[in-house]
Amino acid sequence: MEKVTINTLKEMKKAGEKIASLTAYDANFARILDEARVDIILVGDSLGMVLQGEATTLKVSMNDMIYHTRLVKRGCQRAMIVADMPFMSYATPAQALGNAARLVSEGGAEVIKLEGGSVVADTVRHLNEYGIPVCAHLGLTPQSIHKFGGYHVQGREQKTATQIMNDAELLEEAGAVMLVLECIPQQLAADITKKMTIPVIGIGAGSKCDGQVLVLYDILGITERQPRFSKNFLESATSVKAAIENYITAVKSVHFPTADHQFD
Repeated sequence: MEKVTINTLKEMKKAGEKIASLTAYDANFARILDEARVDIILVGDSLGMVLQGEATTLKVSMNDMIYHTRLVKRGCQRAMIVADMPFMSYATPAQALGNAARLVSEGGAEVIKLEGGSVVADTVRHLNEYGIPVCAHLGLTPQSIHKFGGYHVQGREQKTATQIMNDAELLEEAGAVMLVLECIPQQLAADITKKMTIPVIGIGAGSKCDGQVLVLYDILGITERQPRFSKNFLESATSVKAAIENYITAVKSVHFPTADHQFD
């Protein structure tokens, strides 16, 4: 079984092959995702909401992330494992290095993900110098939910759209190996994806990104409220595995997301 690596994802971007990603938080779901041939498993700090029942991701700890990443690692052989750095675990480059090293060595993460633009560029550069690959995250960044005043689409105004584009370029220059764009207008996401040489994964960012990521519990209809950018794939499937396979097929064939799942 060929392991998915950064080079695999770069080749997929070059070839125009869509990248399919889902979250997982334990070994059993990780195994099912892996067997369905998902490309990336994201151990998201979304676990604070979908597993712990919190209103935001802000209470998730470093120990939580290490624990759940370790569980996912046990169930995964092929997919790349990306793990979130939780709120305030990377306030300085030095703090980020210590925590990222734990997430890699104790948890088994292969790439760590952190949120923010220019403010984290030095941190991305620092981690890159120490050989820790970083996935950047722009647009709606859930750890800044109080700053945004809620879960709102970002980048609709010219000023913020320009800032997101500039931040994307800066983070790639700093050494980010991937970029997640969340809840931004589909045309802005398309422009960023075209400009970047690194893979760009969208969530509520339209179909022109190099790939898509969703929260597993959303596509299985488990969460209380279905986000507009997501879809319940279990409704038309005969099993959990079939729902996951249908999601992957829909992403790969560009049948998801549709206009109903993106923003203008």
